[in-house]
Amino acid sequence: MCDTQVIVVRTSDRLDDVRSGGAPMIPIDAQKTAGLTLAAALSDGNAMGKRYVDEGGGEVLVTKAGAGTLSIGDTPLNLKETKPLPASD
Repeated sequence: MCDTQVIVVRTSDRLDDVRSGGAPMIPIDAQKTAGLTLAAALSDGNAMGKRYVDEGGGEVLVTKAGAGTLSIGDTPLNLKETKPLPASD
């Protein structure tokens, strides 16, 4: 439904229901389902190169950004916070 592509960095059972814009994500070589539209509540998009995590420890890396919010079911994934590097004085 949108152009989002991700790589699973750390798996969890919950990632079996990973979605983008409210629609289930499919393997990259699978046929897209026609007629799907973004769910209004899940249309904030995602950012390329950012990692998103769920409560169960699952983590995905966005390799191609899209208009859909990444979620597990209807629960949006959280953007993983970056840790600052130590100063190298």
